[in-house]
Amino acid sequence: MRRRTFLHQTALAGAAVSLRPSALAPQPASGPVVVSTWDNAAANAAAWAVLQSGGYALDAVEQGVWIPEADPNDTSVGLGGLPDRDGKVTLDACIMDERGGCGSVAALEDILHPISVARRVMEQTPHVLLVGEGARQFALDQGFEPVNLLTPAAEAAWQRWKAQNRYEPPVPNSERRDLPRRNGPYPSDPFGFEDQHDTIGMIANDASGHLAGACTTSGWGFKMRGRVGDSPIVGAGLFVDSEAGAATATGHGEEMIRTAASHSVVEAMRHGLSPQDAVRTVVERIRRKMLADPSTRQAGLLALSSDGRVGGFALQPGFRYVVTVPVGAARPFEAGHVVREVTANGSTTYLVDAPALLG
Repeated sequence: MRRRTFLHQTALAGAAVSLRPSALAPQPASGPVVVSTWDNAAANAAAWAVLQSGGYALDAVEQGVWIPEADPNDTSVGLGGLPDRDGKVTLDACIMDERGGCGSVAALEDILHPISVARRVMEQTPHVLLVGEGARQFALDQGFEPVNLLTPAAEAAWQRWKAQNRYEPPVPNSERRDLPRRNGPYPSDPFGFEDQHDTIGMIANDASGHLAGACTTSGWGFKMRGRVGDSPIVGAGLFVDSEAGAATATGHGEEMIRTAASHSVVEAMRHGLSPQDAVRTVVERIRRKMLADPSTRQAGLLALSSDGRVGGFALQPGFRYVVTVPVGAARPFEAGHVVREVTANGSTTYLVDAPALLG
């Protein structure tokens, strides 16, 4: 290892105050690994149920993200997601397998599981991305049932937002978990600042070494009609390449698109960087290329190498992610503060507070 690389990795590890000494240098995984953005432990558990039985990584990530897609209390994914400024819930999703196969949908309405529609795009069409009414019609043709995704709570929040006549996203940095709720669109609203946007990105490695990833969201609450973020964009919100690894992104989608964030992370791993150094390098690039005030933006990146090592890094403090590995396996991450550790069903799941560039 080059001296410069060693010193950089040592500095990162020194900032991770809650890691066991044996974990400071992450070890290749001795079994399956699943990683997801934010505190999506229930999604990881669903994915782990597939992986533990020897299942395919692609099935695991699809079934994992079904959990928030069907949760009416998750205001940023699927059912219960906050609508656009016209009161329509529109969904974006992307899925990728280890062979480079990929499928996406954007601005999809009335379908509960956009991730499964994205998989059908990948497997049943010659295309990668379907949008809007075309994506909806494709889903119906594939047997998906239409569902009213606008819950009473989300509709009430939209009505209160309309009363303010604020026809722009209320806060551009919508995933800053460390900012107070009063910065939300309405002080008394149950959908406050930090609850408004929690895209789930999930990447996994199965027992056979297959990598896969999924990313799904309802996007920015009260966004402009037709706005699409990074989640369904291959290379921005998600990228998978079995030769190097997988990456997913969360935060201000426009910044991820401008830098092809997830693809950049995977390419950094291909050229020899560890997952942790790769995500940090790309966040630094996002910061350099950012046209807006960085204090008003968030960018959180996750990486999973082809041998099962994990990295997580963010622009702002407050980004958390969840890692699940077999019981007894070494921690596959080298930096961050472990907020919670739970062992159950043959696995250990860590909730990790990722280090941040501006923290």
